[in-house]
Amino acid sequence: MSNLNLLSEYKSFGGKLGFYSHFSSTCNGEMRFAVYQPPQAIQKPVPILYFLSGLSCTEENFMVKAGVQRFAAEYGLILVAPDTSPRNTGIAGEDDDWDFGTGAGFYVDSTEEPWRKNYQMYSYVVQELPALITANFPTQPEKQGIFGHSMGGHGALVCAMRNPELYKSVSALAPITAPMRCPWGQKAFSSYLGNNQESWRAYDASELVKEVGYHSSIFIDQGSADKFLAEQLMPEVFEQACADVSQPLNLRYQEGYDHSYYFIASFIEDHIRHHAIAFK
Repeated sequence: MSNLNLLSEYKSFGGKLGFYSHFSSTCNGEMRFAVYQPPQAIQKPVPILYFLSGLSCTEENFMVKAGVQRFAAEYGLILVAPDTSPRNTGIAGEDDDWDFGTGAGFYVDSTEEPWRKNYQMYSYVVQELPALITANFPTQPEKQGIFGHSMGGHGALVCAMRNPELYKSVSALAPITAPMRCPWGQKAFSSYLGNNQESWRAYDASELVKEVGYHSSIFIDQGSADKFLAEQLMPEVFEQACADVSQPLNLRYQEGYDHSYYFIASFIEDHIRHHAIAFK
């Protein structure tokens, strides 16, 4: 495995879960990610599903908490979960806030100093990481899907709409859908992308869907008791944008569910199935 360091590996539902590190030329430093290979991957190449995690998460949270390996094994999918940002870059202030810097790359390519040298998460997710995965694991690169949670849901929607030829399917759990309008997004975008808000539009799902759309239905689950719903997530803005351009959207509000991994684990099978159907 070129350029890959296996940090740990575990047997899981007949397949194997590995945690890896490598030097990223895109992010100019060490990056980490997790890969679950289902039992089917021993026999033949299988489709790939990327999961982007939310604020303050690492490559571990999803694999440990979501209960997803059972369904990846059932449907025969490789799961890939990258870390949420570069780490230990030496940039002053990168560890000061939980919602910016370390653990909060926001899946954008930073254009501003001092972040631009390392914080290139969009290009990392769309270009470098898939190249690494297809070179080292038994995959069907023509069958890729992407999904994510919260900040990662924002990332998944943006990556899919900007690269429809790469991703056959997209879904999200409690995504930040209008980052230009919410405090989390405004804080990150102003520092990573500068003050010209025109440049922010390329990373705002509610703006992108009106400009480029997506080739198939977008699937979103959102908990009705999510404390971030009104101020940060704003699914109604995305829903209206989709309606304005007749973009197919399956937006489900799940009564009483919050923003946690208990919510994710409750509906993860529906998301795996959504992608598996697209790969067929």
